[in-house]
Amino acid sequence: MTGGSRMSRTAAAFAALALAGTGLAALVSLPAPQAAPRAVAATPRPAESARPAPHRVVIQITQNDPATMTMALNNVENMTRRYESLGEAVEVEIVAYGAGLHMMRADTSPVRERISALARRGDRVVFTGCGNTRAAQSRQEGRDVALVPEARVVEAGITRIVELQEQGWSYVRP
Repeated sequence: MTGGSRMSRTAAAFAALALAGTGLAALVSLPAPQAAPRAVAATPRPAESARPAPHRVVIQITQNDPATMTMALNNVENMTRRYESLGEAVEVEIVAYGAGLHMMRADTSPVRERISALARRGDRVVFTGCGNTRAAQSRQEGRDVALVPEARVVEAGITRIVELQEQGWSYVRP
C-alpha cells in the first residue's frame, strides 16, 4: 500500500465522520415531538399533606434479666419522648416469650411498676406475652401463671414478631 492511498483512505474516513456528525447535529437540533396535553394531579402543599405514618417498633424480650427488661423500657421512654418532641407518633409493642415472659408475670416481674406507669401515661405501648410460654410455665409450676393486667396474650410470641415485621415494623432486641 502506498502512502498516497493510505492518505486517501484516511481522508475518506474523516469525510464520512464529518457527514455523520452533520446528520447527528441536524437530528439534535430538530424540535422535540409535542405530546398531547394531559391532566396533572395537583401536588399537595406540605400543610395539606396527611401526617406521616407513626414509627412502629417491636421489642423482643427472651431473657429473665432485669437489666435487659429495664433497658427495653428505657428504650420505649426515650423513643416516645424523642418522637413526641418532633411532633411524630410512635407505636411500640414489647413481645416477651421464653424466659423473658417473667417481665410480664404478675408474680415475678421486676419491672411491674414501670409497665403500669407506662400504660397509665397513655403512650402507644402494647405489652404482649406468649401464650405458649405461659401454658408451659403453668404446667411446669402446677398452677395458672397470671400476667400483669397491662399485658395481652397471643398464641405465639415469635409469630407475633414475624407478623409485625412483615407489616413494616422495626425490630429491636436490647
